[in-house]
Amino acid sequence: MAPKGKAGTKGKKQIFEENRETLRFYLRIIVGASPQPGSLAGRSASHASRLSRQLAFAFSSAVYGASYRSMSSMARPAFADDGSLADGGIDLNMEQGMAEHLKDVILLTAMVQVLSCFSLYVWYFWLLAPGRALYLLWVNILGPWFTAESSAPTQEPNEKKQRRQERRQMKRF
Repeated sequence: MAPKGKAGTKGKKQIFEENRETLRFYLRIIVGASPQPGSLAGRSASHASRLSRQLAFAFSSAVYGASYRSMSSMARPAFADDGSLADGGIDLNMEQGMAEHLKDVILLTAMVQVLSCFSLYVWYFWLLAPGRALYLLWVNILGPWFTAESSAPTQEPNEKKQRRQERRQMKRF
């Protein structure tokens, strides 16, 4: 049963603490899922496989870096001159926010990177991310824009023209 009444709001300090814990959690995921670059070269036998693994590692590192940096910049707190917390930053745990999508990208990349130890074909699952982005783009922006009715006011014929057309129709019969 859903709670009745207004949903509670979070204070600046609570947002600051939760953001710090969230960033710490996702940093642990990134470090845990990322293999050492030296171990990639030693695992593969052929040159093509080694190059593929190194490119995959570079790609995942870029995705991790961009996502984590975006999340940390969104959660950056602001402090007053006396050292008190003026603003806790954007809530990273807010539903339907940009941080939610960034967290999904980090988790998808971590899962793909761990599973790619078994096969490099697992990297095709990363195509889910652009697919989801295109879906959200269509549902939230393009779809409503294409299917919206025109906002141009329809011109209604004035009363004289309408009476004249009615008289002409009556004469025909």
